[in-house]
Amino acid sequence: MKRSEINAILRDAMALVKKYGLALPPFADWTPAQWQEKGHECDEIRDNMLGWDITDHGSGDFAKMGLTLFTIRNGSQKDREKYPKPYAEKLLISRENQTCPLHFHWYKMEDIINRAGGVMMMQLYNSLPDGQLDREGDVTYVSDGVRYTVPAGSIVEFKTGESITIPQGLYHSFWAKEGCGTTLIGEVSMCNDDETDNRFYENLGRFPEIEEDEEPLRYLCNEYPAAK
Repeated sequence: MKRSEINAILRDAMALVKKYGLALPPFADWTPAQWQEKGHECDEIRDNMLGWDITDHGSGDFAKMGLTLFTIRNGSQKDREKYPKPYAEKLLISRENQTCPLHFHWYKMEDIINRAGGVMMMQLYNSLPDGQLDREGDVTYVSDGVRYTVPAGSIVEFKTGESITIPQGLYHSFWAKEGCGTTLIGEVSMCNDDETDNRFYENLGRFPEIEEDEEPLRYLCNEYPAAK
């Protein structure tokens, strides 16, 4: 992805968050110049990859297979003694028909919530013991305290305020429904580790390679400089 494209996506994301009256932590607004002066007091942000996260999943086509995220808080799966927080929270922004591809998590259990905007669509499959897709088994899921069972591969709609609990091993793909607008999605989960805990059905990348055609508006969560 070009840095200019990432900067434009960030500006749109900031405007959307403001539109719905949400407030992000102070580090959401720290510029690259400010980050150059940050010391070890900010290690939790660095180590647990808090902040802005934009991905095209290695597709080269953010509009079709992309996602904008902001990790608000997170503990650590790797270093629980240093970072004992057992939970994480994110905001995700999904544009119409912009798919986050099929994946599951080995460790993390999460609730995904339609916070504002359009309609969130989600496709569901169980996984087999070897991690492959179960194309036959019915999927049982819980939405806001109510249990449902649907055929494998079903696509379920979640309107504003509705949510789904995603246990470990449940394949899920989601996007904003066409004609209903961009969707602001919340995620409340166990600790998040995007380097080891994601199992994508297809062999996809997680963090984009960036072509530096202009200066960054904000650093992404995997770009922070080392502490002073």
